[in-house]
Amino acid sequence: MSQAITISAQDILQQVKLSCQIPSIVEQIVTRKVVMDAAAEAGIKVEAEELQQAADNIRLISKLKTADETWEWLNKNCLSLDDFEEMVYTNVMSGKLAQHLFADKVEPWFVEHQLDYAGAVMYEVVLDDEDLAMELFYALQEGEMIFPEVAHQYIQDTELRRRGGYRGVVRRGEMKAEISAAVFAAKPPQVLKPIVGAKGVYLILVEEVIKPQLDEKLGDQILSDLFSGWVKQQVEEVEVAIYLDLGT
Repeated sequence: MSQAITISAQDILQQVKLSCQIPSIVEQIVTRKVVMDAAAEAGIKVEAEELQQAADNIRLISKLKTADETWEWLNKNCLSLDDFEEMVYTNVMSGKLAQHLFADKVEPWFVEHQLDYAGAVMYEVVLDDEDLAMELFYALQEGEMIFPEVAHQYIQDTELRRRGGYRGVVRRGEMKAEISAAVFAAKPPQVLKPIVGAKGVYLILVEEVIKPQLDEKLGDQILSDLFSGWVKQQVEEVEVAIYLDLGT
């Protein structure tokens, strides 16, 4: 017969301490307080329709299709209905504060930093041997091999090998300087001459260069980045006093 175990709030706190999660949780608490205080100071209000939509989105993301599934999820996460409503409220306030602070700064930021948002559709193989990389480069140039063959033979990561080294759309700001310079000087489709980097020798096929465009998705990303940077700065400036007997 299995043994019944009772877990108290103190047990949970002790496990959080032993898992060295106190700093992370404190940062999350401070972040929430900073956001809520700033939203209150800005006079931001939340409508019932906004809360309902946000709650529906959480249920959709969590794949909670029925009321029973929702209650089961709440119980599993030790959340009361009030806790869930507070979580939804905090999320909505956070989003509205981001809009309040930075909605009018997204486009100027994009204009100033648009080169960072240029992208390239690329395939990549990273090798340890520069001589081998040059040999493969010339084989590709002469049509003796195609890039998927090189990827299949020399990529160790299973998923990346199956994709033929496909990295997807990579933004300029996500690349090392020496790689971005070569990638955005290419005339696609083009295999670049091997580039020596910190992690090895890069053999890259540039399939397409994508000019930056401020669409809704990128706008949301910039807004999120600006808000995250602001929150981080605010949190770093807060003096935290922990009113718990955490022991020594």
